[in-house]
Amino acid sequence: MLVHTKKSLGQHFLNDQNIARKIVDSIEGNPGMVLEIGPGKGILSRLLVDKYKNLILVEIDRECVEYLKSNLLFPEEKIITGDILKLDFEKYFANEFTIIGSFPYNISSQIFFKILDNRQIVQQVVCMLQKEVAERVAAPAGSKTYGILSVLLQAFYEINYLFTVHENVFVPPPKVKSAVIRLTRNTSKQLDCNEELFFKLVKTAFNQRRKKLRNSIRSMFNQETLVSDIFDKRPEQLEVKDFEYLTKLSESNFKM
Repeated sequence: MLVHTKKSLGQHFLNDQNIARKIVDSIEGNPGMVLEIGPGKGILSRLLVDKYKNLILVEIDRECVEYLKSNLLFPEEKIITGDILKLDFEKYFANEFTIIGSFPYNISSQIFFKILDNRQIVQQVVCMLQKEVAERVAAPAGSKTYGILSVLLQAFYEINYLFTVHENVFVPPPKVKSAVIRLTRNTSKQLDCNEELFFKLVKTAFNQRRKKLRNSIRSMFNQETLVSDIFDKRPEQLEVKDFEYLTKLSESNFKM
């Protein structure tokens, strides 16, 4: 059966077996159960099913689901038809698991925030996404592309930019290059601060990234604290540990 690409779903089907193999081979160690996001016509799925018995696919396009069942003979119970952003991970995964897939460009950031919400069970992520977003996620402190996603993901995951993927290996070709990155859960089970406040502080700081911290996050500190030199900096100059320090400082301010 034919599968028609749908602009509304941001579909660009990978059409290169060598790239597909490189992506699948990027999974490290024992991944536990494996969840593939947006398998499409199954170019990764064909390789994954040979390596991992505990493979589950989640696909929103019903046409693709029928293709996977009829052409690749995937059992229906191994395919979740639905939106990854609405999927209850804990319903399907009691233990740590790995995510792999080609993230739709238009929702890749939302998928990362969902991963962050489930960081205690998502142990590894291998994903292909827009090169610009991949660079942002992997960007070090001090970089112009370093931002909210960089800090929040790097707080909980080791990030590796693996390789760039040219647009001509997709059908239809996107207008931008893609990249494959790997996220591996770090050893920190939780941050050395209030994590909810940490998220709030990072988002508040970068929402006004051109301002010095003294102006962008002043409402989270008392006047005496704001004289510290760290508040002369802009958010992209701070590493994860600096945001942890500021979070603890903010906590102590409100306890005073």
